[in-house]
Amino acid sequence: MRIDKLLANAGYGSRAEVKKLLKQGAVAINEEKVKDPKTQVDGKHDLIQVKGVDVHYREFVYIMLNKPKHVLSATEDRIHQTVVDLVAREYGHYDLFPIGRLDLDTEGLLLLTNDGQYSHQLMAPKKHVGKLYQAEVRGYVTEEDVEAFHKGLELKDGYTTKPAHLEILKAGDHSLVRVEVSEGKYHQVKRMFEAVGKQVLELERVRIGALWLDEELSRGEYRELSLEECQLASRNQKKDH
Repeated sequence: MRIDKLLANAGYGSRAEVKKLLKQGAVAINEEKVKDPKTQVDGKHDLIQVKGVDVHYREFVYIMLNKPKHVLSATEDRIHQTVVDLVAREYGHYDLFPIGRLDLDTEGLLLLTNDGQYSHQLMAPKKHVGKLYQAEVRGYVTEEDVEAFHKGLELKDGYTTKPAHLEILKAGDHSLVRVEVSEGKYHQVKRMFEAVGKQVLELERVRIGALWLDEELSRGEYRELSLEECQLASRNQKKDH
């Protein structure tokens, strides 16, 4: 990797600002000063210093966000605040993007990264990584609905969903449920309940794979994932049913 790109990615400013540091002789690789921004460097093995201070470079970052309502699952938008805006102060020098998306009015677990391969591992349909949602639903959810979700539902546009697991936590005029899907069609959970004559009022994602949303994170808060948590997200949780 070029030294100017590495330092920009590590938070030392824009490419132009990094070039100024290089011209000033403030950058050293393996204790030798370098001024050429095109100089190739190995961020894992070379000793990189700026003004005598070691640079601890990480190529990829993985972040868990408790997404609030009215925040867009995108990298930028002219109208709405985005999930990337929420972490920009601390991670703005990384080219982060959300892994998948949550609707504007859906809350809960969302992962952000700059690792495209990891994102594909979680979101590719062939991977069948489950996503668990908790929902408040207008209407009495029944065991017949549970069976219908299990078989797959035909939506208004003619698409038939893959089998999904529906768990009734509380049934009534306003039911509380959990539903796990392994695909991410547009407004899928809402459209599935519409197919059985119900309406989703509140929706929160609480788990991806075997990774649960950290209960200590308030809406809008975030933290980095550990290596173990990254692995959990790509592995489905074993079910008792």
